[in-house]
Amino acid sequence: MIELLTDPAAWIGLLTLVVLEIVLGIDNLIFIAILAEKLPPHQRDRARLIGLSLALFMRLALLSVVSWLVTLTTPLFTVFGQGFSGRDLILLVGGLFLLFKATSELHERLEGVTHTTASSAAYASFTLVVTQVVVLDAVFSLDAVITAVGMVEHLPVMMAAVVISIGIMLWASKPLTRFVNAHPTVVVLCLSFLLMIGLSLVAEGLGFHIPKGYLYGAIGFSVMIETLNQWAKRNAMKHEARRPLRDRTAESIIRLLGGRAPGEPALAGAAPDAGSAPEPTFAVEERNMVSGVLSLAERNVRSVMTPRADISWVDLNDDPEAVREQLLDTPHGIFPVCRGSLDEVVGVARAKDLLGQLLRHGRIDENGGLRAPIYVPESTTAIRLIDTLRGARGQLALVNDEHGTLTGVVTPIDVLEAIAGEFPDEDETLEILQTAPDAWTVSGSADLHLLEQALQTHGLVSDDDSYTSVAGFLLARFRGLPPAHASWVHDGYDFVVTDVDAQRIRTVEVRRLPVDDPET
Repeated sequence: MIELLTDPAAWIGLLTLVVLEIVLGIDNLIFIAILAEKLPPHQRDRARLIGLSLALFMRLALLSVVSWLVTLTTPLFTVFGQGFSGRDLILLVGGLFLLFKATSELHERLEGVTHTTASSAAYASFTLVVTQVVVLDAVFSLDAVITAVGMVEHLPVMMAAVVISIGIMLWASKPLTRFVNAHPTVVVLCLSFLLMIGLSLVAEGLGFHIPKGYLYGAIGFSVMIETLNQWAKRNAMKHEARRPLRDRTAESIIRLLGGRAPGEPALAGAAPDAGSAPEPTFAVEERNMVSGVLSLAERNVRSVMTPRADISWVDLNDDPEAVREQLLDTPHGIFPVCRGSLDEVVGVARAKDLLGQLLRHGRIDENGGLRAPIYVPESTTAIRLIDTLRGARGQLALVNDEHGTLTGVVTPIDVLEAIAGEFPDEDETLEILQTAPDAWTVSGSADLHLLEQALQTHGLVSDDDSYTSVAGFLLARFRGLPPAHASWVHDGYDFVVTDVDAQRIRTVEVRRLPVDDPET
């Protein structure tokens, strides 16, 4: 023994044999990782420990009967001129078992078979898994033990190499199993390796020697490709994580509901009720409402308010009879009451209260019967606006910009329209009107969020809230007020300005372009 400890050749042989034993045991570790996954989580570590420990004793026992192992290469019988030894039979049975096991595992994973019952997950038997680990290790051990016998002359060196290699396998089995379970594509790749190894064992059992270098070269190349794939996937996840969680969640939900993801082409004539297309699980209206709810928190008051140019208001300087006619002709229920202009707001009042004052007193009393106006900055989020309107008890809120100028008014109906679409009054028309399966007439003041929902498109809404309407979108694209019939193509849709005056874009025609249109 002392001579072995001082013999450099013995140490070199030991290190070389340890490396070879570990390399030959990689396929064993792969299969152990897959088998352990079938057990309950609290039993997996124990199964690996018991299985590899039993495998250690089995390898040591096989090394103890080296003379018997040598006789395994002696032909026992001959079939069609091909002699079969004990080693050949073991390799044949082990290879066929690997082919069967790897094929069945691949079938379960590729066909989507799940090991579940009505109440809980159905795990494999602990004893069965440990037995499979030991049996498989017996097959894999044969090559390792025969390699040890062929490389080293001294039995203690062989046993030391086996103990060290099994110890390293015990240490590596848990992280390897954790990695394999966390990456389903790696499991399929490992099962493909087992198919290759099983085929090589069957071929060797039949007398066809396949150099191990070919197998390890193919496995190494596949591992390199999978490593690059995992690296690319990790980088993609890191890039995706930079986007706000709300945006990612909203996009995932809309995609689950059947909405079109950003980047997907808009199909001409792809109406929801098309006879050739399958009936969707969720209607477009349902998807739009969910989308409206999910996007509400990131919208500000400016994107949902009624702009200043469209506000109906009462001027105290007008003749009382003219004010009465205005109140009777206008379907709105509440008005800002001003003196001379919208910049001189006196208060807010309901139409019926104003009519009552006109009937009783012949005029509107600005010192009584008017509610104090509620002001909100246009940068206020829609969620905070809801809280403000909840405390207003049905009153509208006036929207101011950073300079204190009145820019619009907002009511609970405006918030509801942001979620469920337009609710036009009697004196209003729809701002987004579909005139044909692939054509829409859109008002210049139409909300871009609602237009995105109507067109089932993306990218119209400003990232920095610099504009909120389709007119603002086109003004930003043309870098100024475009002439009539000016056209802009976006995401498979053609936006054509049809009515424009010296101050603003009034109406736009939107047409879905054919998929093969070169402009798309």
